[in-house]
Amino acid sequence: MTPEKITEYGEALYAALRSGQTLAPLTDSEPDITVEDAYRISRRFLQCRLEAGERVVGKKIGVTSKPVQDMLGVFQPDFGFLTDGMECPEGAEIPIAGKLIQPKAEGEIAFRLRKDLKGPGVTEQDVLDATATIVPCFEIVDSRIDDWKIKIQDTVADNASCGVYVLGRHEVDPRDFDLPSLKMTIHKNGEFIAEGLGSAVQGNPLTAVAWLANTLGEFGIPFKAGEVILSGSLAPLIPVVAGDEMSLEIEGIGGCHCRFV
Repeated sequence: MTPEKITEYGEALYAALRSGQTLAPLTDSEPDITVEDAYRISRRFLQCRLEAGERVVGKKIGVTSKPVQDMLGVFQPDFGFLTDGMECPEGAEIPIAGKLIQPKAEGEIAFRLRKDLKGPGVTEQDVLDATATIVPCFEIVDSRIDDWKIKIQDTVADNASCGVYVLGRHEVDPRDFDLPSLKMTIHKNGEFIAEGLGSAVQGNPLTAVAWLANTLGEFGIPFKAGEVILSGSLAPLIPVVAGDEMSLEIEGIGGCHCRFV
């Protein structure tokens, strides 16, 4: 794909983000688009956000668990960038109009790093050694592609379909827990809706974060001390609309909640 096309699609996705409008799948108009092309588009999309004054504060892995893969029809992980413009505080009232288009909530375990980490060659132990705390988290994924009609190239180009994220107040030392065995329960409007274990993400959240560090390392992109890394959804995606209230609890750690307006 030409540099001009990369720029065109990256800027179109940014315009869609700002206008609240969706685009036809890129894979419809560019059937030969590669995943590498899509990552270059994603970088241009990110650059538009940085030029508007946002800054990168972390990274995310997407499409890690089988329930999410089955729901989206995308069967390999991807990655995106988190900016300070995506941060929402615990208990936030998140406006859908003007901020989101077709949101879905994911319950995740977030990692807060205490030192830099760069692949290749990053192991699960390296991730554990580089992590200060883990935090209950909602990632609100959102697609700038019509009706979530995405292939892997579409979601990659669209910054891994990231919308916003909410971190809980409770941060704990991951060395005190068996991460694959952590149990998360999720409620929507006070009613139980889903649950999942840490093992839902590639068998272990540490494995998922190591994959992300190594994949980013191939692009020359490091994890940096202080960044937040979202490790992937432990349960199926949950569509949300204005008026919905979401809460989750990780057994033995704490919870996270938010409301949509």
